[in-house]
Amino acid sequence: METNLHPSLHARTAPDRIAYRMAESGETVTYRQLDEASNRFAQLLRASGIAPGDHIALMVENHPRFYEICWGAQRAGAIYTAISTRLSVDEAAYIVNDCGAKLFVGSKRLAQVARELPGKAPAVRRWLMLDGTVEGYESLEAAMAAQPAARIADEVAGNDMLYSSGTTGRPKGVKIPFLREPIDATSPLLEVSRKVYGMDENTVYLSPAPLYHAAPLRFNMTVMRLGGTCVIMESFDPERFLALVQEHRVTHSQLVPTMFVRMLKLPPDVRARYDVSSLKCAVHAAAPCPVPVKHQMIEWWGPILYEYYAGTEGNGLTLVTSQEWLQRPGTVGRAMVGKLHICDDDGNELPPGEQGTIYFSDGRPFEYHNDPEKTAQATNRHGWTTLGDVGYVDEDGYLFLTDRKAFMIISGGVNIYPQEAENVLVMHPKVADVAVFGVPNEEFGEEVKAVVQPRDMRDATPEFAAELIAWCRERLAHIKCPKSVDFEAELPRAPTGKLYKRELRDRYWKGRDTRI
Repeated sequence: METNLHPSLHARTAPDRIAYRMAESGETVTYRQLDEASNRFAQLLRASGIAPGDHIALMVENHPRFYEICWGAQRAGAIYTAISTRLSVDEAAYIVNDCGAKLFVGSKRLAQVARELPGKAPAVRRWLMLDGTVEGYESLEAAMAAQPAARIADEVAGNDMLYSSGTTGRPKGVKIPFLREPIDATSPLLEVSRKVYGMDENTVYLSPAPLYHAAPLRFNMTVMRLGGTCVIMESFDPERFLALVQEHRVTHSQLVPTMFVRMLKLPPDVRARYDVSSLKCAVHAAAPCPVPVKHQMIEWWGPILYEYYAGTEGNGLTLVTSQEWLQRPGTVGRAMVGKLHICDDDGNELPPGEQGTIYFSDGRPFEYHNDPEKTAQATNRHGWTTLGDVGYVDEDGYLFLTDRKAFMIISGGVNIYPQEAENVLVMHPKVADVAVFGVPNEEFGEEVKAVVQPRDMRDATPEFAAELIAWCRERLAHIKCPKSVDFEAELPRAPTGKLYKRELRDRYWKGRDTRI
């Protein structure tokens, strides 16, 4: 594996090349500017007493300074935690305290939450803010301007420690070993991006998701490692995404299935208005993609979709090309990092075709920060680790996901995976989004419930509910279909596309001692 891939290299060889631009404001940051700013931030960390292996936190929207902070932390050997901008004060304070941050960067736009954090996180030594200040904070811009733009003497590679979304309780930090590697050391994602996705210095990467999330954070940094240019959307809009592809001749992007669904539901004349022929590679993950959705995307964009299955934990990765997927619709591919195992509840490995918990061996080690119990629960007796998902492999080692284990419905002793019904219901032309889960049933324990976000709330009628149940029953075994449908104007999804299903499900289980 090669090294020598880092923005600091491109600052020397192509200083005026744009490292990234913000889609709406148009602000650009060249490799020279990124190098100087990240050096200043690294110097600031050292001046603040932050040593290699120490933790910092940032809670910043998709902002032109975001990657100056991340690259500065990376060069200083800091472990940096990007916090979701959607969190409440108490949720953010929990992460700041749990990760052990010694320095915090906020932004004036998020001042409502930021101003209350210093009183709730006493271990933080220094509070900094972008675009202005509130009480308890000093200006990040002024603090950086006071530092030299020279490299620090003791550069060493830091890395992110990101928190799970917390759909099943308090979020947990995913901690990988701090190896004190050179700042330009390679990584599995870098190698896959070069060799499989074809990324290089000519890549134009469109980033449609919040940067605090693992995939956008890491993919953008990978493109900058390779010397390409990122176009960062402040927020996702389906038509705006297509316009940006055309405007910037975008070659690569990383999306989630809900984004595909939203683009496919644009009127045909709107979709046809934009030239997307520059796209060479559209990577997607985060949730299983309904088979009809992916078929339509490949028909529209060509066989350029690359799907992977992995988590923030980085313990393994599967990958599938469009060509392979078309031969095995629904697969998320074969293992590229780590080795795949499907196990029963006792840790016994199951043969091809049998459904069980998905484990990886021989991948990157990780632990859940400050939670040895959760780390132990994710590890079986062989030392293999799991993200808690359920699936099977075929005879050729291709993985098929069936669901998150936590959301399996057990009705009358039958295991039902709600993903199947969700994939069917979301294809109804009048449906914008859907969540399927188990609700209490006195006779069977649980029954299948669908909560649907219609494209038009005027359709939220008993007649439409009956139509959706019939639609599902035409396509799936009746036991897998909802017994009832409720409607919501908007489902609780993170901007990353992750559905907070627990939030919906808990409403139906209130006042009960058991959830199964």
